[in-house]
Amino acid sequence: MSITNSETKGYFGEFGGSFIPDDLQHVMNILEENFLRYKDDPTFQEEFKFYLKEYVGRENPLTFAENLTKQVGGAKIYLKREDLNHTGAHKINNAIGQILLAKRMGAKRIIAETGAGQHGVATATACAMFGMDCVIYMGKLDTQRQALNVFRMELLGAKVVPVEKGQGRLKDAVDAALDDLVENYQNTFYLLGSAVGPHPYPTMVKHFQAIISEESKRQILEKEGKLPTAVVACTGGGSNAIGAFAHYIDDENVRLIGVEPEEAPTLSQGVPAVLHGFKCITLLDEQGEPKPTFSIAAGLDYPGVGPEHSYMKVNGRAEYVTIKGEEALEAFQVLSKTEGIIPALESSHAVAYAVKLAKELSADDVIIVNLSGRGDKDVEQVFNMLKK
Repeated sequence: MSITNSETKGYFGEFGGSFIPDDLQHVMNILEENFLRYKDDPTFQEEFKFYLKEYVGRENPLTFAENLTKQVGGAKIYLKREDLNHTGAHKINNAIGQILLAKRMGAKRIIAETGAGQHGVATATACAMFGMDCVIYMGKLDTQRQALNVFRMELLGAKVVPVEKGQGRLKDAVDAALDDLVENYQNTFYLLGSAVGPHPYPTMVKHFQAIISEESKRQILEKEGKLPTAVVACTGGGSNAIGAFAHYIDDENVRLIGVEPEEAPTLSQGVPAVLHGFKCITLLDEQGEPKPTFSIAAGLDYPGVGPEHSYMKVNGRAEYVTIKGEEALEAFQVLSKTEGIIPALESSHAVAYAVKLAKELSADDVIIVNLSGRGDKDVEQVFNMLKK
């Protein structure tokens, strides 16, 4: 089976592209053609915005974390409230956009991968809404860590397939979903949840998640009369972060900061390599294979990252830092106690770094933290960790 490298499409510097079998490239070409056809189509846009408002519950607030700001000192901290979306995370934005595209392409069967389960829940939700068959691939370890989300997906009518090979984590779920797509591409739409994979997925996911920064930019100008000093978001595959950064990329005075788990420091320690059909900065072992990773936040447990993040790391437009699991766990509790907001463990990494950063800045500075999801899914896991 030959592999196609689409040299001219979907590149961010040296990163991105499409390194996939020819039959799968044919599927990607059709997907790109339909995405380009519909993304700016007024009827498609109207329907997308309708569901974002009436079903997802957008626009969501940009909340000033006044108590946390007072406790920490320094910069003002604002929270972009993706946790208030229907299904409890940013993932639903992209799920609605892609399923509207799948509907126009005549797909009847939707497949997806999930780590923490939030993308799986969002996909299952969208499939229930639009009456489509839904299969979700999830690493076996993640099905155990996020058993409540597995039940949610099944309750919504999805079939959840535990993936036992490899580490039984997010990377392995993506492998299984891509294998399914190769076998069933004639009737199946792969609703990929992060800003990764072969072109056009990273561009497509960014397009649907850019609503986050479109709103936050308008909201912060209304509240503060100026752009933020920094936008902070957790970074696994990179979907919430690229959405949070998108409308600020051209504003060079706004710092864009992606926060990784110290236990999966892709952008901090990785090297350029091809993973899941695209080139990105990747953690590799001594044999040149994707390195096993482990984070307390299942959604950040990935050895690669989106190609645009890789590019922004190399060209210096964005900064990428690490936070220990213990620091995220502390931030999980601090935000809960100061603001009455229980964040996802993924988002807690961003909160933990924002607290550090705020102390280094002045009261005139403003930080926006993208609160990518709520922590209901993590409460039992945190309870067990704190008991130990």
